[in-house]
Amino acid sequence: MTTSALDAEIVIVGAGVVGLALAQRLASDGRSVLVIEQHEGFARETSSHNSGVVHASIYYETGTLKHRLCWEGNPRIYAWAEAHSVAVLRTGKIIVALSEEERPGLDEVYRQAVANGVRGVERITGARARELEPYVPTVEAIWSPSTGVVDAYALARSYEAEATAHGALIAYRTTLVGAERAAGGFALTLRDEDGETSTLRSAALVNSSGLGAAEVAALLGYPLDGGTSGGVEVPVMRQTSNRGRYYDVIDPAVARLVTRPVYPLPEHAAGGLGVHLTVDTDGGVHLGPATEWMSDEEPRDYLNVDDPTWRASFLRAGQRFLPGLRDEQIAPGQVGYRPKIQQPGQGLTDFLVWHDRGYVHLGGIESPGLTSSLPLADLVASHLSR
Repeated sequence: MTTSALDAEIVIVGAGVVGLALAQRLASDGRSVLVIEQHEGFARETSSHNSGVVHASIYYETGTLKHRLCWEGNPRIYAWAEAHSVAVLRTGKIIVALSEEERPGLDEVYRQAVANGVRGVERITGARARELEPYVPTVEAIWSPSTGVVDAYALARSYEAEATAHGALIAYRTTLVGAERAAGGFALTLRDEDGETSTLRSAALVNSSGLGAAEVAALLGYPLDGGTSGGVEVPVMRQTSNRGRYYDVIDPAVARLVTRPVYPLPEHAAGGLGVHLTVDTDGGVHLGPATEWMSDEEPRDYLNVDDPTWRASFLRAGQRFLPGLRDEQIAPGQVGYRPKIQQPGQGLTDFLVWHDRGYVHLGGIESPGLTSSLPLADLVASHLSR
């Protein structure tokens, strides 16, 4: 397929924070880029339903993509946000032991953080932790000064603006419904909001569709459970979803008691880092996310109904951090969904970035995907330049 026969050199599926980081990176290289997004605007799924934490690369196995890209992405997010007027706070964070029994649990977290070269990480006493967060009854803690929070939606918007400024086109309310290899590239069938279909041709296809990544791979005939396809070894691409509910602290006086993210010991096998306290760039304070593994048939619903069982669970979690927290001081917040290659009961799994003859698959791009978005874009660009 010649360049003149192409409608776009590179098509990116998904206008989340990672897809848009890719678009601005590739378009700034002078590449012809089209982004297709099924929703009416950018960052409508995972990218805008999370804690907005700029992670420091504490938890991930040394040498994995999550470790390396998060570690590189941490200072780059701050630099990008400051250069593009995106709200960001260098708050730092503490990971706390809230009882003597939990103190040994900090050992493995700290060992991993040191092995990963986390900037400025320290093991600190309860007294020092209470200087940082006086209202949290900490016995001992890990201090991560390079952790912070960013306005995730504004970050995605800044990527979109940079991408379009360099000539990238973004087609919203457009769904990829068919894909096949054709003459050295791809023939893609799109459906717009009116149900009309069209076909376009591209040299490369980047699957950055987050929760829908496995479905896009299936359009090309890849076996989602791994194996061999067309003589190519294919990794496991099947994903599960993990729902994360939040509750918000709605009493401003209580919200002012916390100035930075406060995390418990991680719960990797449950699919997350445990219900934690986070702040946002507008001064809000949030509890969450909880972790719920979902079945393939269960629909994703972003409405967080005020359920008495969940309310009681979040109140108990919140009272561990702020013992005086009362029921009337919290209310249901957002709901987010994490695309996971990890299976229930399994430990941490890495990002999947896989390249096959012009197709790049991004699977399991959950946390720390936001922090890693700029290095992820560089990695994809390097695959496509080979």
